[in-house]
Amino acid sequence: MIPRYSRPEMVAIWEPQTRFRIWFEIEAHATDKLAELGVVPKEAAATIWAKAKDAVFDVARIDEIERVTKHDVIAFLTHLAEIVGPEARFVHQGMTSSDILDTTLSVQLARATDLLIADVDALLAAIKRRAFEHKMTPTIGRSHGIHAEPVTFGLKLAQAYAEFDRCRARLVAARAEIATCAISGAVGTFANIDPQVEAYVAQKMGLAIEPVSTQVIPRDRHAMYFATLGVVASCIERLAIEIRHLQRTEVYEAEEYFSPGQKGSSAMPHKRNPVLTENLTGLARLVRGMAVPAMENVALWHERDISHSSVERMIGPDATVTLDFALARITGVVDKLLVYPQNMRKNLDKLGGLHNSQRVLLALTQAGASREDSYSMVQRNAMRTWEHGEDFLTNLLADKDVAAKLSASELKAMFDEGYHFKHVDTIFRRVFGEA
Repeated sequence: MIPRYSRPEMVAIWEPQTRFRIWFEIEAHATDKLAELGVVPKEAAATIWAKAKDAVFDVARIDEIERVTKHDVIAFLTHLAEIVGPEARFVHQGMTSSDILDTTLSVQLARATDLLIADVDALLAAIKRRAFEHKMTPTIGRSHGIHAEPVTFGLKLAQAYAEFDRCRARLVAARAEIATCAISGAVGTFANIDPQVEAYVAQKMGLAIEPVSTQVIPRDRHAMYFATLGVVASCIERLAIEIRHLQRTEVYEAEEYFSPGQKGSSAMPHKRNPVLTENLTGLARLVRGMAVPAMENVALWHERDISHSSVERMIGPDATVTLDFALARITGVVDKLLVYPQNMRKNLDKLGGLHNSQRVLLALTQAGASREDSYSMVQRNAMRTWEHGEDFLTNLLADKDVAAKLSASELKAMFDEGYHFKHVDTIFRRVFGEA
């Protein structure tokens, strides 16, 4: 995490004070249930809450203790004992460090995902608004980067909306998968702690019960979670790259907002560069890159090792903070995106009507020509149009073989632009619903 690509609310989830607060709550809730079960005195459980509920944990003091103990959970428990007093001996009864660490990570990832889902909701709202704004704005569709057939700019955005709507569903599913609680003790057998404690802590912390945790929550859950973040990042990159291409000088159909006083280049004062979407492409690479170590964390030794720990201390905050920032940034880009319909029209007309070639091809086959002959007739006129900058319809009208199959009025009808947009409403209803 670096401040340049961080937002405060997400960063707060990963701060030491937040982590220690979650540790305390897990320990205190577990002690409450142990008191109910008669394992520890009820007075001790009450004292633990009374003395530490509103405490601000001394991060520097915990770090100082850890330098001696070389164990973060023991360092925290030692500091907690300094706050609570003798009753602290009843904390952590029958528990192991992973019970605290893994359950805390579940809480943090669940909270982080709530923010990410809210981010996606904001992005969806921005995309929807701009999609309806340009629902019928004609533009050329491209395949392999080459002019293909007309679409509308609204359809481009509708595609992005549907993609991020799927991302939202994936995040909801990822949250459900990651939000589990493990309070099962050493090697996960509950030998020294009743399973009722786990159920109680899970309910208090808003988590589900991990069915079998060995000593750690199985890391296939985390692998799926970070893979999901990687997919969301890839979808951000797809939209960012589309905008970057459309902003190229030779295309110039859309452009990132360029604010007053903004500078595009230290050397060339005329530059207006797509810096935000280029930045998003880089951030997407980072988030995707964190999915691989998460998958490698799945294969731990026996009931537990800590090879996953150092990885998760980094990718947990970094992936969620980076994706949170990226979602907010792409939302801002979409919200303020400058769209140039006149340039879309100019580019659409650039090749003299060649985007109607398929319509002519199909009409010739319907008129009795073989597909091979139809393709040959259309392609030779298309190539002449392409190479000499001529008008496609004019060339077709002058072709005797074409004229033998289609009348002038029939050919001209093939160049009706509205033909390409007759199902835009259908697609919008599929994406956005009947409303």
